[in-house]
Amino acid sequence: MCGKRKLRMGMVGGGRDAFIGAVHRMAAMLDGHVEFVAGALSSTPEKARASGRDLGLDERRNYGTWEEMVRGELSLPAGERIDFVSIVTPNDSHFPIAEAFVRAGIHVICDKPLVHNFEQARLLVHLVEQHNLVFAVTYNYSGYPMVKQARHMVQAGELGDIRKVIVEYNQGWLATRLEETGQKQADWRTDPARAGIGGAIGDIGSHAEQLVNYITGLQIESLCADLTTFVPGRRLDDDANLLLRFSNGARGLLYASQICIGNENDLRIRVWGTKGGLEWRQEEPNYLVFKPLGQPERIYRRGNDYVCEAARKNTRLPFGHPEAFIEAFANIYNAAGEAIRAGSGARGGTRHDFPDVYDGARGVHFIECTVASSRSEQKWTDARWPLCRPPVS
Repeated sequence: MCGKRKLRMGMVGGGRDAFIGAVHRMAAMLDGHVEFVAGALSSTPEKARASGRDLGLDERRNYGTWEEMVRGELSLPAGERIDFVSIVTPNDSHFPIAEAFVRAGIHVICDKPLVHNFEQARLLVHLVEQHNLVFAVTYNYSGYPMVKQARHMVQAGELGDIRKVIVEYNQGWLATRLEETGQKQADWRTDPARAGIGGAIGDIGSHAEQLVNYITGLQIESLCADLTTFVPGRRLDDDANLLLRFSNGARGLLYASQICIGNENDLRIRVWGTKGGLEWRQEEPNYLVFKPLGQPERIYRRGNDYVCEAARKNTRLPFGHPEAFIEAFANIYNAAGEAIRAGSGARGGTRHDFPDVYDGARGVHFIECTVASSRSEQKWTDARWPLCRPPVS
């Protein structure tokens, strides 16, 4: 067991010139519960080792490849191996890396989307259950305190029965064919071989779907999708518009676009029930708007004593001092770390507050259903979730 010592973290990907690796490392170590001890930080062995030297890794655990890292960690005494690996590579390599570490009995924290297709996701769920491991997926927006407050209010019945949800994520960075310039992020995110079958819908639409599920608990029953590629020559969608039907009878709209010029990371969600509505925006994450039926609008502010326990637990600074992106990532790492320390794997036990392998698999299923719907002449596509999460004991 890990006791009170720091958890030992390894990382695959996230080396020189990487976009998100440094964010993951800062987030994981923000609260002093994790130490970064091993890595295979690039797909090129020379660059991987150079990146590890940049970050001060011990040469004995500064691996050239992730395969070498699995072998190297398994060769160590059990008490010296990494406790978990963080996978921050392009989407196409998530599955083989995650599969190998799970089979090695090492806990995993993986970036989204989880894998390329639902068959891979189904197998990964089976392996995680079989080995009873902690497997977190970094849908980081569910780490924001006021998102947790919104979830609490829905669960407490303050909105009544949910009737309608609108979620949107608008960016403008791919409004031109940026991938032609050699820009690394644009290059792989618009490449079907590396990104998968979804462009904007996979990259940011999956975040929107997870945010809806996390706050409301609603499951999508069917959807009607229109995916568009506006930039000539691009091979994946850069704009997505979806109508949603939920299993409780609620209706929803989901928009995800990367061609909205002037928008940066404009993720927002609005939820309406029979008693009121709420609204949260990622670019102003410390505020949650609540609109109760027949009463004045209220604004909940992060850091105050009146917010729920989950929002307080995931807050570090007093009110008036903004917390944001890295802290939200850190909350995912902290919750996964608590589960690792508690020995609470995938077979049940205490339910910890982080997106897990089931959420990741559901996201892959959502992407596939959306692409299928957009290609179909049929109005509605069945999107019911086919897997069951083990009950909490």
